[in-house]
Formats: sequence, structure tokens, C-alpha cells
Amino acid sequence: MSKKVFITGASSGIGEYVAYEYAKQGATIGLAARRKERLHNVATKCKELGGKPITFEVDVSNQSTTKNAIDNFISESGGIDIVIANAGISGNVKLKNGNSDEINRMLLTNILGVTNTILPTLPTMIKQQSGRVVVVSSIAGFRGLPGRSGYSASKAAVRFLANSWRSSFMNDGITFTTICPGFIDTDMTNKHKYKMPFLMNVDVFARKVVNVIEKKKKTYVAPWQWRFIIPLIKIVPEWLLNFAASKKV
Repeated sequence: MSKKVFITGASSGIGEYVAYEYAKQGATIGLAARRKERLHNVATKCKELGGKPITFEVDVSNQSTTKNAIDNFISESGGIDIVIANAGISGNVKLKNGNSDEINRMLLTNILGVTNTILPTLPTMIKQQSGRVVVVSSIAGFRGLPGRSGYSASKAAVRFLANSWRSSFMNDGITFTTICPGFIDTDMTNKHKYKMPFLMNVDVFARKVVNVIEKKKKTYVAPWQWRFIIPLIKIVPEWLLNFAASKKV
């Protein structure tokens, strides 16, 4: 029986390429994103690869429309095996202008977008006594990074949410996997003007993510070099972190 997978942020980047990997397996894939035209292009390629895509034009910060999309996917596909909360936004936020709109939008999308995506799937998974929940965090979620306060905070928050949920649903047949990517070659990182260490191709990363989900790993950090750097980031003095950030290291 083919897998039933729901992915947010599926119109580009990590979400797009993870969708292609599941399409190769003949999965029924719920593709959710805001950009309708790009979503249509991803769906077309998924069909070519052997998948069965169902598209949903959704902004994950909207609770009701996200829930409706998930409910419709579950109804059309007859269940759900995997949900991947991937949608998120990045960038610097202006902190000195007295306006909280920008950082609030990031926190709303990156945190509540995850809860809006995950929670509607759980009753079905509990009833099935099976399901895999995947939350996309970031290496930025291990330390508050200069110039990335909103992004770092949001990615730390969803990592802790997933860790807490894992123990809460351990008797319901549901597994939780947290993905913590470093720099992945996507539209989001292409905007950066500085050197990005250990930059990984998005198609390579997507294959590894699908493999990690299959193995039900709790946490996955990639590229692998960051697994050794993260413990140092946690303890490095603040002045050195600020210096590195100022030099775009």
C-alpha cells in the first residue's frame, strides 16, 4: 500500500524535493503551500515520477484553512502516514524601529504554522495507532544567533515542541522526528551573500531526510559536520559569536 504524506512548504526547497522522493515511491502526497503556480509545477513533476499529488493553497499561519486542507487530504487519501511541517520563513528582522509586525509574522509562521499543521493529524494517527510526525527545525535553533533572533527562537521552539510531543504520544504508535538542517542549496539560501560552510545539495538532503523518517530517528542534523560544531556553538563566548557574525562567518 502506498504511503500517504502531507507536506507544507512544498512549492520549493526542502519540501519540494522531499515530495519528489515520495513520488518515486508512488505515494499519495498532499502538497501545501501559498504559491499556487509553483505548487502546480511541483505536482506535475510528482505525477511524472509516479506519485499521486493533491495540492492545497494554504498559508500555515491560518489555523482554519490549514486544518481544512489536512482534513480534506485525510478524507481523499483514506488516512495519513506521515506529516512533514516544513513551511517556514527566514531573514533578518528589524528590531530598532519599534514595530513588531515583522518578527511576529516570522514567529507566527514558524511556530504556530507547525502546531496548525501537526495537531489536526493526531486524532487520525491515534485512531490508526500509527503515524510519523516530522518537524523541520534548524541548526540555528541550538543558540540565539546575532541578527537571527526571530528565526533562532522559532526553530528552538519547534525543536522543543517535538521533543515534548514524542513522550506524550509514545503509547499511540506515533513517532516524532526533528530535522535540523544547516545550509541547504535552496531559494532561501541563494539570497545569502556570504560563504555558507558545508553547503549541501537539496536533492541529496531530501533523500537523507526520507531515509531518516523511514528509520524513525528522533533527531537528524545535516550536513554531518554540524554535529561536531553544534556543541561548540552552545558554549562559545558571546563576544566571539558576535565577532563571527559581524564577519559573516
